[in-house]
Amino acid sequence: MKEHSPLEQFEIKRLIDIQLGGVDASFTNSSLMMIFVLVVGTMALSLGMRKRAMIPGRWQSIVELAYEFIANMLRENVGSEGRQYFPFIFTLFMFILFSNLLGLVPYSFTVTSHIVVTFALAMVVFIGVTIIAVARHGLKFFTFFVPPGLPIVLAPLLVPIEVISYLARPITLSLRLFANMMAGHTMLKVFGGFVVALGLFGFAPFVFIIAIYALELIVAVLQAYVFTVLTCLYLNDAIHLHH
Repeated sequence: MKEHSPLEQFEIKRLIDIQLGGVDASFTNSSLMMIFVLVVGTMALSLGMRKRAMIPGRWQSIVELAYEFIANMLRENVGSEGRQYFPFIFTLFMFILFSNLLGLVPYSFTVTSHIVVTFALAMVVFIGVTIIAVARHGLKFFTFFVPPGLPIVLAPLLVPIEVISYLARPITLSLRLFANMMAGHTMLKVFGGFVVALGLFGFAPFVFIIAIYALELIVAVLQAYVFTVLTCLYLNDAIHLHH
């Protein structure tokens, strides 16, 4: 019987070989899954709001709750000035959420279990909020790295720490999502292997894997929320220059 590594599920597979000027731009299983996430997410939201009934049905209620949830998150963490960034924040949350949830479907692919994807998302957020901060405040933006009331003698020590902390944002933001998705899926694969290997005696691991799967569903939603709420906090810093 052929043994499969728990990490095999994260392997990037080339579906269509594309070479552009020496750059490998091949269409992979990860690319296919991201397109699938966009299509399913768009369809789910569009179908939920298709009827626009005064008394919403179950699916419309879920979509409206998601809308209100993100709107409230943005209002509480950024204020009224963050309203113009709602489309981006809502899209970011939905993309990560659907990527996490669809990745839990057996034999699918979890794009958020790859650091290159989560880092790309984090860099978009990091560069975006930095541009917003510089555009709104100009050179005053650099006062963000000087804590209020900081004694001059401590500035050479604390300012570099603040700069490093700021530059580390995309790393910590991407690692948190990547690590949680990869660890959870690896654990599911390991215990799934126990169930198959033990046969009839695999009942206990099977019950345990159901519990882990339920936990992974919660983690999938929670990680989408954490990524999005941190984005809101970074946006708040960019707009108000608060610590």
